[in-house]
Amino acid sequence: MKSFLHVLLCLDVFLLGVLLILVPWLGYWDHNFFLDKYPALIPILLHPSVRGAVTGLGALDILLAGSMLRGRVDSVAPHA
Repeated sequence: MKSFLHVLLCLDVFLLGVLLILVPWLGYWDHNFFLDKYPALIPILLHPSVRGAVTGLGALDILLAGSMLRGRVDSVAPHA
């Protein structure tokens, strides 16, 4: 059961990474709740550097998921 939960967590982290890579470049990013509610965020969130930073976080999530599957993630907390 523990290994199943570990694989499920790795899958979640991987899917989050894929989502973070794709969403900044789709139409959802241009038209969302926050941009409608707070128009001052438009120049910031639509800047290509911010989109690239979010995409970079997605790439790091995918690398983290791969590392977790290989068992190379070192935890700060001791294992119980």
